[in-house]
Amino acid sequence: MSAALNTPLSLPDHPTACLALADGTLFYGVGFGATGVAEAELCFNTAMTGYQEIMTDPSYAGQIVTFTFPHIGNTGVTPEDDETADPFAAGMVVKWDPTEPSNWRATEELTKWLARRGRIGIGGVDTRRLTRAIRQQGAPHVAIAHDPEGNFDIAALVEKARAFKGLEGLDLAKEVTCSQSYTWDEMRWAWPDGFPKRTEKGHKVVAIDFGAKRNILRCLASAGCDVTVLPATATSEEVLAHNPDGVFLSNGPGDPAATGEYAVPMIKDVLAKDIPVFGICLGHQMLALALGAKTVKMNHGHHGANHPVKDHDTGKVEITSMNHGFAVDSQSLPTGVLETHVSLFDGSNCGLRVDGKPVFSVQYHPEASPGPQDSYYLFERFADAMAKRAEALPA
Repeated sequence: MSAALNTPLSLPDHPTACLALADGTLFYGVGFGATGVAEAELCFNTAMTGYQEIMTDPSYAGQIVTFTFPHIGNTGVTPEDDETADPFAAGMVVKWDPTEPSNWRATEELTKWLARRGRIGIGGVDTRRLTRAIRQQGAPHVAIAHDPEGNFDIAALVEKARAFKGLEGLDLAKEVTCSQSYTWDEMRWAWPDGFPKRTEKGHKVVAIDFGAKRNILRCLASAGCDVTVLPATATSEEVLAHNPDGVFLSNGPGDPAATGEYAVPMIKDVLAKDIPVFGICLGHQMLALALGAKTVKMNHGHHGANHPVKDHDTGKVEITSMNHGFAVDSQSLPTGVLETHVSLFDGSNCGLRVDGKPVFSVQYHPEASPGPQDSYYLFERFADAMAKRAEALPA
């Protein structure tokens, strides 16, 4: 249900949740999960699976997610699918109220999980109309409220939405990164035992946590890497002290230019050592900034598991998982930095590499959680680059 700002609250089905846009547009619905109010940027995600992974993806910090697929909640939740310890998305907007789960892996209902994790949900919303508004007008600033009694101060909600400062100029990596370093040895899920542990010695990789997802770290481990995770604020001295065979730059939220104020100097120092570097999502943008390129805020970003990307090097098209509201300006790539991938939706940059060096990155999420597995080869490419460097080093 939607309404203009002056619409009375006495709607027939007694709404218990309200989504207020900064322009005064209101969407009423049925609340679930936590109660209270939250402010954020509103985006939409077109994935048909993986709502739990999406909600726990740190790249969604500062955002509320509108799910275009209506069947949200029907498979419940399980701790195995958490990408981080807690959700980072501020809330969710869905077409239909979540149903009781019907899946053998489910350990809890989505509504109870959201309530326990302090995240608000609103159901019964015309998500098609809302998605069209986001596409046409750009990602709006919103306030979401859930009150079982249906008591809303509409003017205050709209004011909260208007007061939200937005993501431009905002460094969120510091808020979602780990507080101290740790090692990672868990590999990708495999039937029937779940997540196996890596026991063999592999390439020493330092992963910079700008908001890393667990499945990305699992892919690194499965590709033959001994992973040490460092906070986003790690200096080049701290990174190089581990004598890494390669450095990985993770995904994350916020404005890359803001995070780049402290991350770019570190990356530049690492690049000077000719160590293989692989970045994804925010890590891709961080690498681009360190190489001299620029980033821009997108109108409504890319969020989904069905985004076609063309690889210029091979001519192949990959179906990818994406989650980003900023992009690298391909026109700003300096000489010697080549565009390798491009979105077939809008032509935006989706990958780069440094000519003649084992340094590359992509905008999308090749670990595909959720999403297709077309791009796992990138982790293997990273491992191959480290192996070739090891062979070239003097004995």
